[in-house]
This record gives sequence, structure tokens and C-alpha cells, in this order.
Amino acid sequence: MQTKFVLSACALAATTFVAHVQAQTDTQRIESVVVTGKRANRMSTGATGLSLDVKETPQSLSTLDKEDLANFGLTGSNEALGLATGINVEQYETNRASFNARGFEVKLTQLDGLGMTNSWGVVVGREDTFLFEKIELIRGANGLLTGVGNASGTINYVRKRPTNQDGGELDVSVGSWNMRRTALDYNKVLTNDGSWAGRLIVAHEDKDSYLRDLHDSRNTAYGVIDGQIGENGVLTAGITVVDSRQDSPMWGSLTLRRADGTQADLPVGTSTSQKWTYWNTQTYVGFVEYAHQLSQNWEAKFTLNRRHGNEATKLFYAYSPTTGALNADNTGLIGWPYRSLGSSDNTVLDANVRGRFTAFGRKHSLLVGVNRSHEDTATDSFAATTNAGLPLPALPYGGDTSPEPVWGARTLASKGEQTLTRLYAAAQLSLTDSLKSIVGLNAVRLVQGGDSKYGSGGQLLDPTTQKASPYLGFTYDITPDVTGYASYSDIFLAQEQQDINGYLLAPVKGVNTEVGVKAEWLGKSLLTTFAVFNARQQGLATYAGTRPTDQTAYYEPKDVNSKGFEVEATGRLGRDARITVGYTRLMLTGPDGNDIYEWVPRNTLNFHVDSRVTALPALRVGLAGRWRSDAHKIGGARQDAYFRADAFASYALSDKTTLRVNVNNLFDKNSIGGIENGAIYLPPRNASVSLSYKL
Repeated sequence: MQTKFVLSACALAATTFVAHVQAQTDTQRIESVVVTGKRANRMSTGATGLSLDVKETPQSLSTLDKEDLANFGLTGSNEALGLATGINVEQYETNRASFNARGFEVKLTQLDGLGMTNSWGVVVGREDTFLFEKIELIRGANGLLTGVGNASGTINYVRKRPTNQDGGELDVSVGSWNMRRTALDYNKVLTNDGSWAGRLIVAHEDKDSYLRDLHDSRNTAYGVIDGQIGENGVLTAGITVVDSRQDSPMWGSLTLRRADGTQADLPVGTSTSQKWTYWNTQTYVGFVEYAHQLSQNWEAKFTLNRRHGNEATKLFYAYSPTTGALNADNTGLIGWPYRSLGSSDNTVLDANVRGRFTAFGRKHSLLVGVNRSHEDTATDSFAATTNAGLPLPALPYGGDTSPEPVWGARTLASKGEQTLTRLYAAAQLSLTDSLKSIVGLNAVRLVQGGDSKYGSGGQLLDPTTQKASPYLGFTYDITPDVTGYASYSDIFLAQEQQDINGYLLAPVKGVNTEVGVKAEWLGKSLLTTFAVFNARQQGLATYAGTRPTDQTAYYEPKDVNSKGFEVEATGRLGRDARITVGYTRLMLTGPDGNDIYEWVPRNTLNFHVDSRVTALPALRVGLAGRWRSDAHKIGGARQDAYFRADAFASYALSDKTTLRVNVNNLFDKNSIGGIENGAIYLPPRNASVSLSYKL
């Protein structure tokens, strides 16, 4: 009720706000905007924490901007990341997914460059992309960003901030499976000199699914204000409220492998869920940021980010208790009900000083800071006292196969906390006119605590980990348009997986190297990147089976090596055409030198291109595609190589109104995702129509 009240109030405020502004448009206009300091001058810190452009960064770095997201109708973050070079989205349930890059799970997602490491790599729900100016994808070691990490990469969501112009947009969409969506983004300059501004974003999305009985509803509200404090200070504060509700979600994936080794071919709408199930989450995120210009070349920044999440579930898990496979007639599964209430709190404090200085006749950059992150999680569960462990009929079965059980008393299922404290420094040193070096160091102290009676938990042999992670990179300007680079990082990551005896595995250690060339073409409008990478992970948690005593998963530490190369071209071809195309080739080997993690595709190719039609300037068309090589899970599902494509066409009805049509899975390809943890059919062909109006 509280969440609904907040969202309704935000929507009402937004409507009143826009109406008020429009009423004043003809009678009161801001004659000029004068920003006396740095309020409107922001730059992402990318992969290093330093203010470098993509070409200066000695790592692979890609960006999905808000124009890409809007054109292809990508309102959910998981779908958006499927557009990115080198990122594989493993949507193995309807409400949970993991991402992998360069063979390893992405364990770090950030908001505006700050975040807490997620050791499991599991992401619940989807972010609404309407909140973000862009999504940055930093592939490779992320030691400089958090002090801990692995060789996969980092996903950084960059939130929209107030601008120096009044206005915004209103979007309305309808589509397949009763999809309905409304989104409003409005910016207002609050003072005549432009020193203060605010921005309000609200979005509502409601839809059914191709999967049986699945229904999603998501409400999002985001408000942010920033302004000049004196001539040198900028204060920013914002809050985001998200209410996501999913009815009849899948908990766990489909079992497709039969005992005779064949694979079941089921209807794409097959679900293991029941109608009484749900998975509801509420998230509240607030942040305050103060940046102060100490001098012309130096700035200090303090950031406080606070996140609180609630989670309520009633779920139904269908699995094969003995063979892990279906019978020839698609029977052999039993059902297991589950109910839980959980919460999480995450607080991040960061203070740093960055700037430029001159030494030995050259200009250099320096960043020094301190960061403290604290996270608390707790989950209570309710045991099913009836209808647990009963045989299920053959797949596909209906949503009323297993009635809701009688639930027992509420008991503690898991509780944990971790605190990460780090001192960090990074510097870009100009060694010659063409040669620059980036050096960095993180001194990290990680303290963990808690226990778990359900799922991943275990006993901590050593709750405290202290490490120092170095970073070294070089860039060399071969020509004004071509830069070669190399980088090295020695990183570690604490692990939440337990061994067969119930003890948490020791932190994984990694050594990562990357060498590449970046080149600008067509008057710097097109950037190409070629990168060769190698990562050695020592003691990486690898699934080893289930314990016979309680049927919970256990893991073994293994040394895993990932090596390969990536090629990407992104930018503009002429004035009206935009293109991004990327290819990744990798090899993954275990301690015996043989292939490992067979569910990760070894080859991926993706692209998206769009252009204005010269003969009809009001029309813009685009095509996006993704090809993946074959993948399988030993004892699980297999998916042959496949290609999926999406298309859009948008037409400017006026200078303020645009109509857009999107078609996803254009060729109606039937394919399977989430192979690492089971299997789930990907959506068949679907379409939507959107109308956007500039305010």
C-alpha cells in the first residue's frame, strides 16, 4: 500500500507539474541560462575511475545510449544487454538472470560508477531503461572500480540528470501479449540563471507473456534535483522507487533432457509454474552527491548511496529427484512449493579527489579516494506442510495441477552481511607526447558474516580478507587516429559457494591481461577496437553436484583459463546512419587443459544499425541481430547455433510526435536460453507500436 501511494503521488505530481509548466509557457520564459560552475558538465569515469574518453581507456568499453534503447523498444535492462558486444544474458527463470562476459559471470553492476560486488552474479528483476542516459559495458578486469572483481567485466547504469532546458517526452506503447506502457520524462530549470534544475521520470508497464499464465507489472518513479552551491559546488539528490510484481513466475527452468539422452521439444509457452505463485519486489534507492571544484584543475566529490529492497515470493519448483531427466513420456518431475519474505540493505559511501597536475613538463591526472560499502541481507521462509514432493503430470501441464499448500510457521532461512573498505588511487601519467601510462592500486578489507540454512550458505573459515590489487595500463598513439594499449590487473573475489562439507570456498584469485588497438575513422565518427585478452582464475567455484544429505548444491575450486579476442566497430557512417557490430571469440579451459563451462557460447556476433531514409527524411529504420554458436550443459539441455533479429521503423509525424513500430524475433526463431541452470524457451515473434510526444 505504501509503495502504491508513493507511485500514485509521483504520477499525480508529474501530471500537475507538466500542466503548470505548459500553462506558463506563453507568459514566462527563461531568457538565458548561465551556469556559473560545473552543474551541467559531467563525464562518466568509465573503466578506470579517471575522466578518460573511450579511446584513452586501456580496456574494451562499449556504450548503449538512450537513442539505441528507445529505437529498439528495449524497456528492460536484460533485453538491452542482449544488444551489447560480448555480453551473454542467461535468463534461466522468468525473474532471475545472470550475465557472462569473456567466459565468466559478471559479478558487478553499478549505478553512476558505485556499487557492491554481487558474488553470485544473479540479478533479480529488470531495471527500467527509461531511467538511464546510457549503459556502459566495461569488459575485462574491474579491479580499479571496486578493488575486488573478476575477469568478466562491469555493467554501469548511468542515471539521467537534470539538464539546462525545460521539456521532456511522453511515450505510450501497446504490443503483443496485452503489453501496455506509459512513460513520462520531464525536466524543469528552476532558476533564471540555470543554477538549479529538477527532473522527474515515471513509467508504468503491464503485460502478459507467451509463457503460460505469466503476468508482469512494473511501476517506476525517479526524481532528481541538482544545483549550484556558490560558484564551485554542485549538489545532487535523487530517489528511485520501483514496484515489480510477477504472477505465475518460473522458479527453476524446464527439464528437457530425457533419460534416453534425447531432448524434449515442448511448446514455447511451457511453464513449470502454478497460478497461485508470485514474485514481488520493491526497491528504494536514494543518493546524495556533492562535488566541489577546488581549483581550475581539481575537484573533490562525496557520494552517499542507499538502497533498500523487499522481496515476497510464493514459488513452485519442478525437478527430477533421482535421474535429473524426464521419462520418455515427459513425466518424472515432482513439485516443491516455497514461500519467503526477504530484505536487503546496501549503503555505499565514497569520497575522492581528482584532478590534473604538471610534472616534468607534462600534464598528468590523479584520482585518490576512500570507499566503504555495507550490505545486510535476510530471508525468512515458510515450509509447505501439504502438497510437497508430489509427482507431476507430463509436460506441458496446466497452472492448476498442484493446489497451494498449507504453509507452516515463519522461520529464518538465511542472514548475512559484508563490509568492504578500500583505499584506492589511479593516475594517468604522460611519459611522452604519444605514450601514457595508467597505474592504480586498491587496498581492500572485506569482512563477511552470517549463516544460511537454505540455498548457498555455509560456514566461514576466515571472515576477513585483506588484499592489495594493482592495475597497470599503457596507451600509445601510433598516429593521431590509432592508439595501441595494454593493461594488467591482479584481482580477487570472495565467493559465496560452499564445498561438500559446507564451508565457503576461499576467494578466487585472478591475473588478467589485455592488449588491443583502437582506431578512429571518418573524421572521428567511427571507432574500431581489436582486443586480445587472457585471464587466469585460481580456485574458481565450479558446480560439482548436490549433497545426498540435503540435496543442496556444492562446488569445487578449479583453475580456469579464458583467452580470446574481440572486435567492435561503433559510431556513424555518414550523417544519418549509426552502426555497432561486435564479434567475440574465446576459449575456456580447466586445470586439465580441456574445455570447461560448455554452456558459454565460444563465438558471438551482434550488431545494430539504423538510418534515416534519404528519400523520406521523416522515416528511420533499423535492424539488430545476434548470432551465438552452439552451447550445451553436460546432463542438461543443448542449443544449436542460432540467429535472432529485431527491427524497427519510426516516422516523425511532426517535429514533436513520432510513431514507431518494433518487431522482435523477426524470423520467429525457436531457441533456448538459460542453459547453465536448465532451459527456458526464448520469446517467439512479437511486436509493439509506440507514440512519443516531445513536451
